[in-house]
Amino acid sequence: MRSLDELKSALTDDTKDLRLNLGNVLDNGDLKPEERWAVALASAYFLRAGELAEALAAAGSGHLSTAAIADAKAAAAIMGMNTVYYRFRHMIGKESYSQKPAGLRMARMARPATTKALFELASMGCAALAGCEMCLKAHEQSLLAEGYNEDRVHQAVRIAAVVQGFAIAVDAEAAPAAV
Repeated sequence: MRSLDELKSALTDDTKDLRLNLGNVLDNGDLKPEERWAVALASAYFLRAGELAEALAAAGSGHLSTAAIADAKAAAAIMGMNTVYYRFRHMIGKESYSQKPAGLRMARMARPATTKALFELASMGCAALAGCEMCLKAHEQSLLAEGYNEDRVHQAVRIAAVVQGFAIAVDAEAAPAAV
């Protein structure tokens, strides 16, 4: 597997904006470093970008605790389920579906390995990637209740967006050129 620096170096001038953006969102902002790196890692897991996830985990090892890595994995997996289910309920828009119990186990959200706030930030990134309106609203409300402001919520979404763009850029650079 390539390191994060190797993945960044693989990007050409066509996609260098993503290299610069990734460095910017991981190195700057109001979120704690562990929060920034956990959102990025959860986003990579959610996108099934295994090489990028491994590179982020290694590059962020000075910022990511074992618990934060575990929560990033758990948030990505749970949000993989929730974003499909709750997006369905929202898009169908029938009251009859809203009255049915989800019946989906999500105990980890209530008992994360780190903090509720870190888990919610990671979940917010995944919700943004999936475009699940119900999930976005629920996680934003939870983050605001945890004392986070809109700027910090916005930062988590920016990190997820950049991780997705970076993952696409890495794949695009590895793909053979169309003729």
